[in-house]
Amino acid sequence: MHTGLAQRQSKSLLDDHSTVRKLEFNLRRNAEQDHTALIDDAARRFRYEDCRHEYWNPENFSLLWGTPVWDQASAAQRIVLNQLYWVAYYAQIVSAEIATIFLNQVSAAGLYTLEDFRLVCDNLDLETKQERAHINAFKTVGETVEHTLFGERLFTYPMRSLYDHTMVFADTHTAKDFWRRLQIQAFTLLSSSNAFLGSQYLLVRGLRTLNGKLVQHRLSNYYLQHPDRENAPLPSAISYWHFMDESFHFNTSRVVGLEVPRALEAPTGFERWVVNRGVAGCQRDHFHFSVVVNGIFWYDPAIFPVIYKIFRSPIFAMDDREARAMMAACFTRESEGLAAAVDTHRVATESYRAFVEPVAWLTAGNREMSTMRRNAVGRYLAGNRRQLARFRPA
Repeated sequence: MHTGLAQRQSKSLLDDHSTVRKLEFNLRRNAEQDHTALIDDAARRFRYEDCRHEYWNPENFSLLWGTPVWDQASAAQRIVLNQLYWVAYYAQIVSAEIATIFLNQVSAAGLYTLEDFRLVCDNLDLETKQERAHINAFKTVGETVEHTLFGERLFTYPMRSLYDHTMVFADTHTAKDFWRRLQIQAFTLLSSSNAFLGSQYLLVRGLRTLNGKLVQHRLSNYYLQHPDRENAPLPSAISYWHFMDESFHFNTSRVVGLEVPRALEAPTGFERWVVNRGVAGCQRDHFHFSVVVNGIFWYDPAIFPVIYKIFRSPIFAMDDREARAMMAACFTRESEGLAAAVDTHRVATESYRAFVEPVAWLTAGNREMSTMRRNAVGRYLAGNRRQLARFRPA
C-alpha cells in the first residue's frame, strides 16, 4: 500500500495505478484541448441573422421531425424546426449543467476528505469551469433565437437552481417537486462528507449523460462534415466543441463512478440504498420518449402549450382549430418521428444496462433498467390522448 505518514483509511487511490493513469491522462488532455475560449468567442460573435437561413443539425435532429407537421412543412419552416431543436436540446443541457456545477463541488468535498484524492477533484474543478462557458453559450444562442422569432421564451428560462426539476418538461406536480427537492438536499448533505457517495454521484452523472453522449456525437458531426467549416453556423461549432469537452467529462464519470470505489471501503447498507435511490431517480426522469425533441426524455404533454404557441405563431400561422388538429396528428398517432424516439429510448436503456453491469451494489431493477423498459408506444399515445383532451391554451 502507498505509505508515508499514517493515514486514516486502509486503502489508497495511489495503489490503483491503472485508475491513477486514467485520471492523469484525462485531466492532461482535457486541459490541453479545453474549448472554453472558442465557445466564449462564438457566444460573443453569434448573430442570428448570419445563420438563420440554414440548418444547424442533421435534418433528423429537428423539432417534431418525422411527424405530420414536419411532413407538411415548407423548406423555410423546416429550417426553423431544425434550429428550434438546437434551442430546445441545449436548454435541457443547461439545466443538467447547472446541477453539475453544484454537485461536482459536493462530490469533490466528499472525496477530498480522504488522502490522495486531489487528482479526482482537479478533474472536477476543470469541468466546472467549462460548464459555465457551455451554459453561457447555450443561453446566448437560445434566448436570441426565441426573442427574434417569438418575442418570448419558449424552451429557455431564467437561470435556475439545482433544486428546480432537472427535466425542463417533466411529468410532475407541486408535491412531487417538493419531495424531489428534499431528496436532493439530503443527498448533497450526505455526499459532501462521504467519499463513497461522492464517487457515486459520478456514477449517476454518467448514466444521465450517456444518452447525451450518443446524441451529441451525431450533432457534432454536422460541423465536422460541413463543406465550409470556417463559415459553418456558430451553433454547429458550439455543438462540436461542447461534445469534445463532454467526452472528457464522461470519462471522469466512468472512471470515478466505476473504478475509484476500488480504493474505498466497501459501501454500507445505507450507502447502497442511497445510490439505488439515485439510479431509480434517473430511470424515472428518463422514462418518457419525446417526438418533440428526439434525444431528450421530456414528457410531451408538458410541452403542449409551447407547441401550440409555435403552431399559432407567424411561422406556421395556424388558427386554433388547425393547431389543435395538428397537435392531435403529431402526438396521438404513430409516425416515423415516434418510431425514431422509441428507438433512441431503447438504445439508451440498453446502454445504461451495459454501463452499470459491473456495479455489484445495485438492485436487480436498477441493473436491468426495469422502470425505463416499462414504457411503450401504446402507453405514450394513450397518455397523450388523455392530456390533449384536457388541454386548454393559456
